Amino acid sequence: MLEFLRGRDVLVAGWGVSGRSLIEPLQDIGARPVVTDGGGKALAEAAELGLGTATTDDLLEPDALQRFALVITSPGWRPDSPVLVSAVTEGIPVWGDVEFAWWVDQARIYGPVRKWLVITGTNGKTTTTQMTHAILRAAGIPSVACGNIGLPILDALRRNPGPQILAVELSSFQLHWAPSVRPEAGVVLNVAEDHLDWHGGLDAYAAAKARALTGRVGVVGLDDAVAAALARKSKARRTVGFRIGVPADGELGVVDGKLLDRAFTKAAILAEVGDISPQGPAGVADALAAAALTRSIDVAPQFVKEGLQEHKVGPHRAAFVRELSGVQFVDDSKATNPHAARSSILAHPSVIWVAGGQLKGAGVEDLIEECREHLVAAVLFGQDAPVIATALARHAPDVPVVELNSGDDARMGDPFTEIEPEAVMARAVRVAAGFAHRGDTVLLAPAAASLDMFADYTHRGRSFAAAVQALDEKDIGRTE
Repeated sequence: MLEFLRGRDVLVAGWGVSGRSLIEPLQDIGARPVVTDGGGKALAEAAELGLGTATTDDLLEPDALQRFALVITSPGWRPDSPVLVSAVTEGIPVWGDVEFAWWVDQARIYGPVRKWLVITGTNGKTTTTQMTHAILRAAGIPSVACGNIGLPILDALRRNPGPQILAVELSSFQLHWAPSVRPEAGVVLNVAEDHLDWHGGLDAYAAAKARALTGRVGVVGLDDAVAAALARKSKARRTVGFRIGVPADGELGVVDGKLLDRAFTKAAILAEVGDISPQGPAGVADALAAAALTRSIDVAPQFVKEGLQEHKVGPHRAAFVRELSGVQFVDDSKATNPHAARSSILAHPSVIWVAGGQLKGAGVEDLIEECREHLVAAVLFGQDAPVIATALARHAPDVPVVELNSGDDARMGDPFTEIEPEAVMARAVRVAAGFAHRGDTVLLAPAAASLDMFADYTHRGRSFAAAVQALDEKDIGRTE
């Protein structure tokens, strides 16, 4: 299956976490990894490890790619990257690291073939993956959470003793480069505008997500129109759905505050809504998805209940930070697109919204139109703050808006041009606290990516939490 790589050069495109995880498996099957990356520091690091390296410019020379039996790309490399385009043009196969991991597993390089439970969607992937793993742990099934959640799949496969089940979080990028993956069960939670600049449009983005629906069981979120539509196109042998409402036959849902399975049995109560973390519709939807995946492999209802009770929300995912003078502060920095921010805002009755960053081509008009009744005020920062401010002015003109880091803060009479991210966040939190009164929630739900100002969403969330902890009671309800 992988014999064609023995004794041959394989190009590893990208020296990130996934790229590093490829090296030992390639060497274990007798291939010679050669690393390329856009950064000179990365190539120097690879060379220090005794690996072959090549610059992207060198690889674009005539016939330079002909030495390679395969190109394995990191998920962040776009399909139109010149090296990848050249490889395809010259007839050299291009795989993603997930595709390679699939074939390593199928070839039994590191033991018996595992069952893959694949989780994808615009929002909720990590929470659902963690819930799935928690349920498997409760059932005593050797398992591991891996993929986009942080642990590369190849590293999971190489564990000793190895897992029987992989709870695999996959992004649209990873699925795009993994056409052969056929999971035991896979779920598409939801599909909303995100990464459209990478995929070229919503249809291509949804098609990448739909690759999770190619195995024995496919699961779709029925409350999301695009995900629900994928059920009709599902290539899984059986497709079921879940909804936050009364389930029909063949579905999971909610009845009288209880999660109910009517897909894998006549009717089985799985858990209480009150036991789900995080609270709110998004958390319940993720729990239903995790329940569907695990029930598809015959995990008993009692273990679904135990796993969901044990699961606690991870950092920066609707995480409670502090209560001050009756005002709650919540860090949902992981809400990196409008769809995620929507769920976060709707979970609270009155919100001072802290938002902004890189929208990545996504629109915020629908988000604001739907959530405007929940908004007390908005404090915006980052690259696309003006876009969000314009949408707020159009759809929620009565909501006070403060833009920071734009050089135009005239509404507050206090121009602010600070560009240090921690200082921007501290200022945003203070301004937001000034709008808040008892019963309100100051919510960081950026609706956008963080890389214009912060190292990543975790950096943004930590900055928010630190700023909140620095507040005093006198900051609440004091508009500057």
